[in-house]
Amino acid sequence: MNAIWEKRGLAAMLLLPVAFLFSLLVCSRRYAYRVGVLRCVKMRVPVVVVGNIAAGGAGKTPTVLALVQELAARGRRPGIVSRGYGGSFLGVHDVEVDDSAEVVGDEPLLLKRRAGCPVFVGSDRVLAAQALLAAFPECDVIVSDDGLQHYALARDVEIAVIDRRMLLNHWMQPAGPFREPARRLAQVDAVVKNGAVDIMVSGVPTFDMQLTGARFVALDDPSQVCAAAAFNGQRLHAVAGIGEPQRFFDHLAGLGLVCETHEFPDHHRYAAADLDFGGDAILATEKDAVKLRGLSRLPVWVLPVDAQISPDLATFVLEKLDGHPSA
Repeated sequence: MNAIWEKRGLAAMLLLPVAFLFSLLVCSRRYAYRVGVLRCVKMRVPVVVVGNIAAGGAGKTPTVLALVQELAARGRRPGIVSRGYGGSFLGVHDVEVDDSAEVVGDEPLLLKRRAGCPVFVGSDRVLAAQALLAAFPECDVIVSDDGLQHYALARDVEIAVIDRRMLLNHWMQPAGPFREPARRLAQVDAVVKNGAVDIMVSGVPTFDMQLTGARFVALDDPSQVCAAAAFNGQRLHAVAGIGEPQRFFDHLAGLGLVCETHEFPDHHRYAAADLDFGGDAILATEKDAVKLRGLSRLPVWVLPVDAQISPDLATFVLEKLDGHPSA
C-alpha cells in the first residue's frame, strides 16, 4: 500500500469514502472508552504503551528494547506485552527464547532474546498483562510493544514513535497510512522521532532516535562476530521484511557495503526459495533472522542494532510514573 500512500493520487482518492468511514469508527470507539461505554482495565502496576498512529513498523520494537533495558538498569523490573503479530498462537503465551517465530511472532521473540525480561503475547493485551503479573508478581512496570489503539488496557504513559512515513499523504487507512488522525499525536505523553522526520508536535516532549550497529553476528554461530570490512570484495545480498526495508539497506550502505537488496513484506514468513541466491553471504535484520535458520545455503550474517534516544527517555518515563497518579 505504500505506493498508494505516497501521494494524494487517484488510487488514494478512490479509497477516501472507506477512509472516512474508518475514521468515524476510530473516533467513535475512542470516545466510547473515554466516556466509559467501553471499559478500560487498570493493572496493579504502571503501564507504558509504545505505539504509533501509522500502519507498519516505525521503530517501536527498538524503542521498547532500549526502554526496558534502561528501566532494568535503574532497578525496575519491567515486563513486556505484545500482540504477537504474525504468530499462530491463540490465547496468551509466555514467550521463551527457544520458541518459534511462526508461533509467537518475530518481534516478541526478538524482544525475549534481547531484553532479558518476561514477554507475554496475546491479541487481548489486558489478558496478556494479567497473565504476566500472575506469573511474575515481582514485575513493577509493563511496557506494551504497540497497542496505542488498544484502549482496553489502561495506560499511564503513551509514547508515539514516528518515522519518515509520517511525511506521506496524511490520510486515514486505507487511503493513507494513518490508524488515527494526526491530531492524536498532541494527546500522547512523548513523541520519539526515528531518523530525520521534519515534524513537531506543539506541547509534547520530543525525543530523537538513531539506530546504531556496525558489527555482524553469524546466524548459525553467534560466537562469530565481524565488522563490515570483513565483507569487502564479496557478493552480498541484503534481505529485509520490516516496516521500512529501505532503512536497513541505507544502514548497510552507510557502513560501506554494496548489496543486492531484497525487500519483503513486514513480518514475512520466509521459505528457502526466498533466499535462493548466488553469491557469498546474506545480511539480515535481527527481526528477520529469527525466521531464517536452516533456509539458506549461503552464510547468513545478522546486524544487531540499538536505539540511541536523546534526551533520556527512561528518565522521562520514570518521572512521569513517580510524579503523577495513574491514568
